Amino acid sequence: MNIPSALFTPFTSDKLTLSNRIVMAPMTRGFSPEGVPGPEVAEYYRRRAAGGVGLIITEGTGINHPSSVSGASIPLFHGDESLQGWSNVVQAVHEAGGKIMPQLWHVGTARRTGDLPHAEAEPVSPSGISMAGEENREPLTEEEIQGLVQAFAQAAADAKRIGFDGIELHGAHGYLIDQFFWEHTNRRTDKYGGDFVKRTQFAVEVIEACRKAVGPDFPIVLRFSQWKMGNYDARLVDTPEQLEQFLAPLAAAGVDIFHCSTRRFWLPEFEGSELNLAGWTQKLSGKPAISVGSVGLEAEFVDRSTENQGTGDAHLDQLNTMLENKEFELIALGRVLLSDPEWPAKVREGRQSEIIPFTTEVLKTLN
Repeated sequence: MNIPSALFTPFTSDKLTLSNRIVMAPMTRGFSPEGVPGPEVAEYYRRRAAGGVGLIITEGTGINHPSSVSGASIPLFHGDESLQGWSNVVQAVHEAGGKIMPQLWHVGTARRTGDLPHAEAEPVSPSGISMAGEENREPLTEEEIQGLVQAFAQAAADAKRIGFDGIELHGAHGYLIDQFFWEHTNRRTDKYGGDFVKRTQFAVEVIEACRKAVGPDFPIVLRFSQWKMGNYDARLVDTPEQLEQFLAPLAAAGVDIFHCSTRRFWLPEFEGSELNLAGWTQKLSGKPAISVGSVGLEAEFVDRSTENQGTGDAHLDQLNTMLENKEFELIALGRVLLSDPEWPAKVREGRQSEIIPFTTEVLKTLN
């Protein structure tokens, strides 16, 4: 196999410069007791930076809201101890020559009543509707929505203060921001509901508040997806024209880079074109896009039973061609970096035979 040279060209935009096109995708690990990332978490991210990742996006981190996350070991992005832990992570990554952004997260109704760290806190959502379509609680009030907007903004300000290189807002996979985007979970009739453009209003206010908190030069990434956890056929938009209308208010609000989550990066998004979701997003928004989806893997996206999911270098020729064609600017890697922190260096140096393949065993520890 040829070395995918386009993967290792520098990336430069008006707010961000990276040594290559490789992004570490956010992956929930849950190794932060009481929400505090400790030395082992710092070392976990440091190894990926040392292994050649251009930009690390952390696992999802909970904003300052009692129901933002589900689990006592999910890292938080508020409170002195958690923020000091993240400051140590930033320092470790920077010392290894990498760049890093936190993913700011609220899970919405993906959280169940009774989940830690705040068992008493009820899940929240735009219309009180679960991802399964059950009407099981009251919709968020406008006052509560403004509190959530400010919690995102405070996290963004803290990210800049402790030295991160930007932020990513998690607006994908059926979590809170995405629950506002999706018609099945957002049936509001006020300014936060309506058609697929009007349903961007919550995200727009979050982005605008974050931009105000960090200033004009700090990168803001928004991750979005068509699919939802447990519903891989879900769609926010059905045509390129709808996608352009959906993206426009988000870009105008202050998004610098769109992170377009798909299950397999090589699949076209709409009929009549080979462009994937990131390709269409970059073309229509004029903003750089990150693509993602099973890079280096041969097994199915959801096939956790498969012990060995390939050699770690699947689809790289196709990826290189898409990068050369500038269909998108950056590519996020997930499982291949869990199994082998040195994946970028090995691919760059033509040592693909030395790549450690992904197995489900690596999910059990911070490798």
